Amino acid sequence: MTAPSLSNPPACGVTLTSREDYESQLDTLQERLLGIQLALTQRGERAIVVLEGVDASGKGGAIRRMTQLMDPRGYRVHAIGAPSSEEQGRHYLWRFFRRLPPSGRVAIFDRSWYGRVLVERVEQLTSETAWRRAYREINEFERWLTDDGIRLCKLFLSIDKDEQAKRFTARLQDPMKSWKFTEEDLRNRRQWDAYVSATNDMFTETHTGHAPWQLIDAGNKRSARIAIMNHVVAQLGGGLPGKPPGVDEDLLAAAEKELGVELQLASSNDGKDN
Repeated sequence: MTAPSLSNPPACGVTLTSREDYESQLDTLQERLLGIQLALTQRGERAIVVLEGVDASGKGGAIRRMTQLMDPRGYRVHAIGAPSSEEQGRHYLWRFFRRLPPSGRVAIFDRSWYGRVLVERVEQLTSETAWRRAYREINEFERWLTDDGIRLCKLFLSIDKDEQAKRFTARLQDPMKSWKFTEEDLRNRRQWDAYVSATNDMFTETHTGHAPWQLIDAGNKRSARIAIMNHVVAQLGGGLPGKPPGVDEDLLAAAEKELGVELQLASSNDGKDN
């Protein structure tokens, strides 16, 4: 398999003709993601979505759109930062084992175990021996996940340095978003080339048949969100019905008898707020 590369990123692959076009595609994908979630719940299956990316590349915004219609009881978002004191005393994968989704649930990781070969490598928070060994450990970890039936989707959101500067400037000028900006953002930006090198090495070492990477050109936020959700639907929805699960016929008959009514079931596109 040919690994992605930040040196030659693919085009986004999504063309939007208008805001209305964006909203229409977004609505369709959100409904499809809800259907996938409900099917996973009914079948007792599990799924993991991993989002890595350049600072200010839009991971949080993509997650908000992705989960807008999803049942909050059926998914959990894990925003991964520095490990706690308890976590520091254990193998770095320990904290991710604790966050694996239970039966019928979806786990979404806003940053992930790849911190070992990205920030910990670049910031020299671990030894070269340790981060080089981590490629094998991560591949084995992801093989365990997929062998156990977990549907795994990995995405990396990319923007160039000029676009990042524009987004940082806008963030600092917005009182509702300025809190997101930290010294770490500046420190990471100063080491841009080192992060590009580490990311390309990560792709080369961990782009596998059972857990491939999808590189997303996130220079246009709307197009990127549609591209992200298209890929998540394709990766998680394989073999699943396109509509939410129906009501068991015996349960329906019992409900009609108890309620004294004859029920006419709405299509899966009706009653979206139920």
